[in-house]
Amino acid sequence: MPDSKITMTSSRPYLVRAFNEWILDNDCTPYIVVDAGIQGVQVPTEHVANGQIVLNVSPGAVRGLVIGNGSLEFSARFGGVPMQVFIPLQAVMAIYAKENGEGMVFGSEPGSPDPDGSGTKDRDAGKNDGNGGGDRPTGRPSLKVVK
Repeated sequence: MPDSKITMTSSRPYLVRAFNEWILDNDCTPYIVVDAGIQGVQVPTEHVANGQIVLNVSPGAVRGLVIGNGSLEFSARFGGVPMQVFIPLQAVMAIYAKENGEGMVFGSEPGSPDPDGSGTKDRDAGKNDGNGGGDRPTGRPSLKVVK
């Protein structure tokens, strides 16, 4: 079936769960960067700066962390005030370890809605390096073993 189009679900929830577990397994503190401007994001707005918020999602900082396929949610205290936090996963911009910065920054995924909600954003904007390499290759991808 090399010519058929298979629609895949977003890889972001799987990667967020995996990186969270990996960071915790290495005795580090997982932080997420969230685009607070995405529709449906429920975070403490007083802690949003430049449209983003960085949240500590370690077990000592949050209660009931659930990273589902569509959203991430937990309860936490901000300035002593309890709050239920809800984040659609498309709003998660990055997950990293506080101690060393190791982690992953997420871009837009093919087939997923653009974070700005327009659906018409040119995903290839800025990819041309000026050397005529802006066109994407066609055909099947291939791998080869390098010894």
